[in-house]
Amino acid sequence: MYITDQKTLAEVKREFNQKFPYLKLEFFAKPHDPGEPSLKQELLDDHLTIGQVRSIHNEGDFKINDDMTVRDFERLVHEKYGLNVQVFRKSANVWLQTTKTDGWTLAEQNRKGGASMQHYAEMHEED
Repeated sequence: MYITDQKTLAEVKREFNQKFPYLKLEFFAKPHDPGEPSLKQELLDDHLTIGQVRSIHNEGDFKINDDMTVRDFERLVHEKYGLNVQVFRKSANVWLQTTKTDGWTLAEQNRKGGASMQHYAEMHEED
């Protein structure tokens, strides 16, 4: 994920989702406490640029490892770039904040989301 002030939040979210198709990022005006959800009213618009919403203006390639926990990913993005992110996982046909499973790796979260989607699709094939 390459971070620059000119990129929109939507572009960063798309890059993340290409690597983890059953996860998504959302950006918020304020950070959330560990294990706590981010508030919907603090959700930032996807059309904003990174430069408009962050407090630390570092640029560069942020390497995302599959074995990085959600907690570490969110913390590192905040520390390195001043961005308040929350990872969401697909569960059936809804997106859940991963607050209770922040200790899981990104790969584990993505696998769980994929399995949930497959189960949901199988259950609704019969309809």
